[in-house]
Amino acid sequence: MTVRRATARSRTARRLLALPLMGLALSGCGIRATEVPTDFGAAPSRVPCSLAGPDRSAQSSRGVPVQVFLLCGASLVTVDRTVGVAVGTPDARRRVIVAQGLLDQLAASPSAAERSAGYTTYVPGGLSVSGPGPKDPEDMLRLSTPPAHLTSYALAQVVCTLSDSAATEGDGSVILAGPVPDTPRRYACTDDVRNRPGNAQPPSSAVPAS
Repeated sequence: MTVRRATARSRTARRLLALPLMGLALSGCGIRATEVPTDFGAAPSRVPCSLAGPDRSAQSSRGVPVQVFLLCGASLVTVDRTVGVAVGTPDARRRVIVAQGLLDQLAASPSAAERSAGYTTYVPGGLSVSGPGPKDPEDMLRLSTPPAHLTSYALAQVVCTLSDSAATEGDGSVILAGPVPDTPRRYACTDDVRNRPGNAQPPSSAVPAS
């Protein structure tokens, strides 16, 4: 019994002596022992829907400055673009050129910086626009796809972008229709449409033929 106790005490003493020696060995290797983990804080993250500065890759060096509405998060957000228009273009033709340029910008894939910030678009490619026919209101635009056939997101993007541009009267609304004989309607871009494009359809009203 006495031998066992002596042996146990001897083992305990050896373990206690080993601890300071281990600490010295770690210090000699340049390793600092610590029981408290170092906290450097959370990793930095990019704020969604926020671009650090003007996205030059998404803009052209020439053209008329415009803005288009892209989807970011659950709402529509404006981004800067340019549309090429020749000097001296008649107003009626100018409206159609600007409208087509805006649709092309909406259908184009967002730049790398915009995608990183969370921007996206639902406007389909190949969407074209023409001016009014003989019996149409003079400030209307006809799309190659009827507005009713667009998704709620795409229609909200198109309506909000066109209604606040040189392609329209700038009163927050735009008269749209599909190919003849689709009936023209006046669509409005409201706060609800900008904030909830997936749930709120752009309000519209019938437009009498001229």
